[in-house]
Amino acid sequence: MFTFLKSKPVLKDLIPNNHIDIHSHLLAGIDDGAKNFEDSLRLTQALQKMGTSQIITTPHIIQHVWENTHEQIIANKNSTVLDLNKNNINIPFKAAAEYLMDDQFVRLFQSKNLLTLKDNYVLVEMSYINAPIQLYSILFDLQVAGYIPVLAHPERYLFYHKTFNEYTKLKKAGCLFQLNLLAVVGYYGENIAKIAEQLLQKGMYDYVGSDVHHDNHIAAFDQKIKLKDSTPLKEIIANNQFFKF
Repeated sequence: MFTFLKSKPVLKDLIPNNHIDIHSHLLAGIDDGAKNFEDSLRLTQALQKMGTSQIITTPHIIQHVWENTHEQIIANKNSTVLDLNKNNINIPFKAAAEYLMDDQFVRLFQSKNLLTLKDNYVLVEMSYINAPIQLYSILFDLQVAGYIPVLAHPERYLFYHKTFNEYTKLKKAGCLFQLNLLAVVGYYGENIAKIAEQLLQKGMYDYVGSDVHHDNHIAAFDQKIKLKDSTPLKEIIANNQFFKF
């Protein structure tokens, strides 16, 4: 007797029509994302076509690399929204930031308000080389300052792959986890896809993000997911409704 295996779904087909994307790099010329407004327009249109109904874009703030100020980000966002409207794109569009957790970040959240995803939810990341020496001190101080850390793409930090318990420590330290959707199609490699699946199976993710920078990211949404079970992924995609604005 033959057993027919159900084909795995294409990633973009799992995005609902009311999806809220909380992680992208759509502001022109401000980091390693969109280079100009034409890129911003094309990427925004592509996300909208996939079902995204609201966008919270998150340019990097990284000392000595992308030293964006809050004022620069907001000015760029306002200009982008005006230009999108001129092109008949009226999707609700706001800007937060993706903060690298370093000494500058500590000084920043201790001295002024951060650009948050919503209320006190702030998107943070680490270096791909290693975790900050004072990671848990930073997370503690951040929460004392009144913020809730949402850790971007934990599956991409290779230094945690052989010490999986570190993910549990991060959760216990108050971190929420945001999955990069392209991880589940293997865009960043097979090992990262496997870690993403493990974190999904253990219910450790809270939200998802596209982390779209360019056209290759958009194209990868046409690939099939590598997950054995898409149910946990669908559940955390639905969680993004929390950020509706």
